[in-house]
Amino acid sequence: MSEQPESLRDQTFLRRDLSGSRFVGCDLSGVVVRGGAIGGMELDSPWLIESGEGLVVNGVDVAPYVDEVLNRRFPGRALRTDTDPEGLRHAWAALEQAWAATTERAQALPAGTVTESVDGEWSYLQTMRHLIMATDTWLGRAVLEREQPYDPLGLPHDDGGEGSAAYDHGMFVTQEPTLAEVLRVRGERQAMVRDFLADADAALLAEARKNPHAPQHEETVLSCVQTILEEEWEHHRYAVRDLDALAARG
Repeated sequence: MSEQPESLRDQTFLRRDLSGSRFVGCDLSGVVVRGGAIGGMELDSPWLIESGEGLVVNGVDVAPYVDEVLNRRFPGRALRTDTDPEGLRHAWAALEQAWAATTERAQALPAGTVTESVDGEWSYLQTMRHLIMATDTWLGRAVLEREQPYDPLGLPHDDGGEGSAAYDHGMFVTQEPTLAEVLRVRGERQAMVRDFLADADAALLAEARKNPHAPQHEETVLSCVQTILEEEWEHHRYAVRDLDALAARG
């Protein structure tokens, strides 16, 4: 059994120097910083809007502004919350267009760039592999209810969540494949979502499914599709951010 992390919740840190610290996978909800030096602080949370709790800076909730800026920066991102079949089809088409342009950019960078990591984050190749796994989880397993939906090239999180046990038991490849191999399967998964949405109607979207991470909880087909859209846009944002950093390295 893995050791439980130390809990520091509800603590008060008075005149402590935390400059340069990095918090990864930590629960910082409800944290209050008063009179702190926060110049250069970088925050990144994919659940900033979805949590409904906002992000208050000097008395101003900046979460809606951040969401608005991201929607302008990534055309089509705003469609990720659509609820009707036609809107979802447009949302997926926008995603495919965005990823096609980003992948073309990644392939134009020097050889080996797609396997480089920035600050310990997934490489572009690993991101593509993870999105294969995410589609297999939320469409293949949750919506289509397939017993074994996973392609061996998928890459699960290393947090013990969905797919991790299968990875440990050799379901997924551990040796890094080529980008061409990954893009082939990735293209198949994108087509799988496209084909599913082409035939989806309101009645299907309202049907109940089991949450693939917690089968005791119900999802709707719509919420599963929206999870796929959210996952895709967040990882696209990360990929563009890291490609910018890699390009700046020269």
